[in-house]
Amino acid sequence: MQKNPMIEQLIDAHLNFLNQTFAQSDTVQTEFLSFYHWFRKQSLLQLWSFEQINSLIQKQILQTPASGFLIEQIAEHIKFALIHPANEATQIADIIPVLTIDKIAQYVASKSDHRQRLIKTVVNSPAFSAMISQLIQHSIQDYLDNSVLAKNVPGVSRFMKMGKSVLENVTDTNLDNAVSKYLQKNILKLSQMSETVLNQHFDNQKLYHFQANLWHKIKVMPVSVLKNYIEVQDLPQTVGMGAEIWDFIRQSDYLQQQVHDGVYAWYIRNQERPFDLLLRDLNIDEALIQNELHGLLNPVIQQLIDSQYLRDRARHYLTLFYYSAETLKILNLEN
Repeated sequence: MQKNPMIEQLIDAHLNFLNQTFAQSDTVQTEFLSFYHWFRKQSLLQLWSFEQINSLIQKQILQTPASGFLIEQIAEHIKFALIHPANEATQIADIIPVLTIDKIAQYVASKSDHRQRLIKTVVNSPAFSAMISQLIQHSIQDYLDNSVLAKNVPGVSRFMKMGKSVLENVTDTNLDNAVSKYLQKNILKLSQMSETVLNQHFDNQKLYHFQANLWHKIKVMPVSVLKNYIEVQDLPQTVGMGAEIWDFIRQSDYLQQQVHDGVYAWYIRNQERPFDLLLRDLNIDEALIQNELHGLLNPVIQQLIDSQYLRDRARHYLTLFYYSAETLKILNLEN
C-alpha cells in the first residue's frame, strides 16, 4: 500500500492528540467514571445470560485443575502466617471477639435437641460400645492386678487371687471372658446409662459454662500456640492432600450440579437488579472508583503511553481507517 503524505500527517496528528489527552490524569478519571455511570445502570439480564456465567465458572473453576505453583504458594503463605513474629506477642483474644465467642457458646448450648440426637447416635454406635467394653475390662483387670490394698495388706493379695480363681471355676472360663460376656449381654443397658450420664453432664447450662471456661483458658494464649497443632514442615504434604481432595470433588457430577443450580438460583434472584446494586454487594461504589481505582488505573495508562504501546496499537487501527475506501473517498484521494 502506497503511503499518502497528507494521511500520514493526519495519523500523526491524531496520535499526538490521543497522547496529550490521555497523558492528563483527569481524562482517565473522567472516562472511567463515565463508563461506570453507564455500566451501573445496566441490569444483569441485559449484559450476561445465566449460560455464559455458568459456563465460565464450570470451565475456569471446575474443569481446570489448580497449578502446582499455586498449591506451593498456598502452603508457603500458611507457613508464613504460622511462623510470623507477631504471633508471639498477639493473644487469641486480640483477634477473636469475646462477644462473638459468647454468642457461639449460647447458640451451641441452646441446641439441646440436636445435642441429644448426636449423643444417642454416638452411644449406640458399635465403635462406642466396643470402646466402653474395652475400657471397663481394662479397668477391672488393672484393679485386680494393681490394687493398692492387695499390695499393702498382708493376705489380701492371696484373697484377691483366690477370688479370681473362684470366679474362673464358677464360670468355667477365665475372668476376661466372664467380664466380656457380661458386658456383651448388658451393652444396651450400658449404652443407655452412658446416654443418660452424657445428657446430664452436657445440659444447656453446664455446656455453656464448659465453653466459657475453655475460652478463658485459651484466650490469653499467644497465637503461636497454633504451631503445636499444625506441623509446619508437613504443610506441603497436607496442603497437597487437600488439593487432591478438591481435584476429585471438582470433577464430580455432584459438585457440578450444585454449582449449576446455585448459580441459577443467584441469577434468577438478581437478573433484574442493576449492576449498581450488584457492585454495592461487593462494596464497590463511586467513591471507590474515584479514590482508589483511579489511583491504580492511572499509572497503567501512563505506562501504556510512555512505552509507546498505546501509540503503536492506535496507529494500526488509524491506518486501517484513513486508508479505507470510504475515508479516501471523503478526502478525494480515491486514486
